[in-house]
Amino acid sequence: MMKLIRPFILMLLLMLVFVKSQAQDAITISPGNFIRGTIQGTDYATVVMKNDDESITQYKAKDIQEFLWNGETFVSKPIVIRKKMEFRFFKVIELGAVNLYTIGGGNTNVTDAAPKRARVSPSFGIGGGTGGFGGMGGGIGITLGGGGRNRQDAASAQAGPATYFIEKFGTGPIQELPVEPGNSAGKNQLIRNVLLQKLTNDEDLAERIKATESFDAKLVRAFVAAYNGMHK
Repeated sequence: MMKLIRPFILMLLLMLVFVKSQAQDAITISPGNFIRGTIQGTDYATVVMKNDDESITQYKAKDIQEFLWNGETFVSKPIVIRKKMEFRFFKVIELGAVNLYTIGGGNTNVTDAAPKRARVSPSFGIGGGTGGFGGMGGGIGITLGGGGRNRQDAASAQAGPATYFIEKFGTGPIQELPVEPGNSAGKNQLIRNVLLQKLTNDEDLAERIKATESFDAKLVRAFVAAYNGMHK
């Protein structure tokens, strides 16, 4: 009987080890070059990871390609902040013919268990209006904080909703979508125009977008997902 039980226990232990390894967070430095550990938090400019040996390491957005945290992907992209090109992390919402990202929202702060030297705080305003976004030398570029309030600490950065961004290569730089609740007619028209610019060659979807009077994050995600589903 024990001879039958021992292989079963061994198999169970191996499965637990495999599941644990699969559930780990990961940072991709470059294609094929990644590091596993436990992400402690991010301010979208820096990500903090606890390594297997319990040490803490910070990685700047300019130095890595992306990271996987609790099953969600954050990609590094160049942006323009106060007329200076920098890198920030964007949380992936939809990928395909059209990409949809967010910055902010939710709890992304470093945990209290992390050493003080490893804590990171937001260094820029998010959700700063709908203007001031543009390309930089033909690449992807946006300007953050162009008319919005600055958020000086992690608590205030997490208090507001996520800021959404849409991207389609070949149609200009990444653009912000002001999907806050209670949008004005002007902001709804801006979202409508951007969606019609990005989600092209789909007459049925275009008619639905034109007929929509008020846009929110859920509806924008549905439009982009529907478009990507038809343009694989």
